[in-house]
Amino acid sequence: MAAGYADILRAPHAARLLAGTLVGRLPNATGHIAIVLFTRAEGGSYTLAGALAAVYGLATAVGQPLLGRAVDLCGQPRVQFPAAVVSALGMLLLALTGLSSLPLAYAAAALAGLSTPPLEGGLRALWPSVLDGREERVHRAYAMDAVAQEIMFTVGPLLVTLLVALASPAAALLVINAVGVLGALSVVLSEPSRAWRSAPREAHWLGALRSPGLLALLGSFFFVGLALGSITVAGVAYADDHGGEAVYGWLMAALGLGALIGGVYYGARQWAGPAERRLRVIVALLALGYLPLTLTPDPLAMTGLAAVAGLFLAPAIACAFIVVDRHAPRGTVTEAFSWLVTTFGVGAAVGTAAAGPAIELGGTAWGFAVAGAGGLAALLVLTATQRVLAAPSPAGDPAGPLAGSAENDRSGAAEPGFSSGCEA
Repeated sequence: MAAGYADILRAPHAARLLAGTLVGRLPNATGHIAIVLFTRAEGGSYTLAGALAAVYGLATAVGQPLLGRAVDLCGQPRVQFPAAVVSALGMLLLALTGLSSLPLAYAAAALAGLSTPPLEGGLRALWPSVLDGREERVHRAYAMDAVAQEIMFTVGPLLVTLLVALASPAAALLVINAVGVLGALSVVLSEPSRAWRSAPREAHWLGALRSPGLLALLGSFFFVGLALGSITVAGVAYADDHGGEAVYGWLMAALGLGALIGGVYYGARQWAGPAERRLRVIVALLALGYLPLTLTPDPLAMTGLAAVAGLFLAPAIACAFIVVDRHAPRGTVTEAFSWLVTTFGVGAAVGTAAAGPAIELGGTAWGFAVAGAGGLAALLVLTATQRVLAAPSPAGDPAGPLAGSAENDRSGAAEPGFSSGCEA
């Protein structure tokens, strides 16, 4: 198990790129949690906390594909680092002004989200060139990527609650975003990031969205995001009833730990059969894991249920990366992966916004019920679109794994009917 991951990390630049991306994504991974805790500390309601977190998530969702397309056209350093700085400035504005002016608070959250750099999609675009384009290694790197994210999702909530306990929610916002800027800087200064260029792409206003299979995948992961976003707010309500911020930190960390365990197991195995079929099974298990959270037992049992609920999240994400590779049009790698981040983020924003009123209407259990409904809806989308997902890559693009996106997204001469370079 460890040998396969060690092989990936021994590749030149791999460890630095993975670590830099994870650190750079820390603000985005914990931003919604920090915003919820900050809003509650400032005297805001659950509904306001969910609304601000939703604005942040929706703004991130809008910005990711736009910035992802900019990366495909202009390269990584010219987009990623400036975006990270602007995003940090948005969080700085929120921390300094608080809730004294709600329009300004919403604007600050929107600026921070809109400018979030597409580091996640950028890393997946780099893996084929870093790993010599070998499909087995690239797929294992995707799994390792998902596992490493879960380490961040495990440590991140604990780091936020620690900063809140030692200083304040405002300090947590500032420190996390300052660290994120350093992570983005580490990535863009690396040789693979500076050298990477997207493959020539067909000039089409829809970009990656002209792929029906990619659209089906995005529709499903909207609901996966909705489920996870609702847990963020429901977890705060549960913690308020069972011991406060420490309980919330352990609950979120258990969710991440479960995903970490599931992701390690998934990445260590060779899987037969189409990734699309495997994804349906994983999402079904993910949905079943969310339903017991509505029982809201004592904190120890609830932490165990949260760990079980997280088991299939990282495998679902890693498997989705492979599906993106199979269905993304040529030359749209960063944009395609950024659309996955976007739909996941939109779903999470809707989940955080829906969970607040659900809790105020029916209690904490209703907030967790939103998560269960989201998981079931994600499964229904995959089931209803299985014929579309069965056909890899859009018409006219090369077929087969890695043919549509990451494998072909390297520097090269432009071809007739395709465009490349930093263009409008």
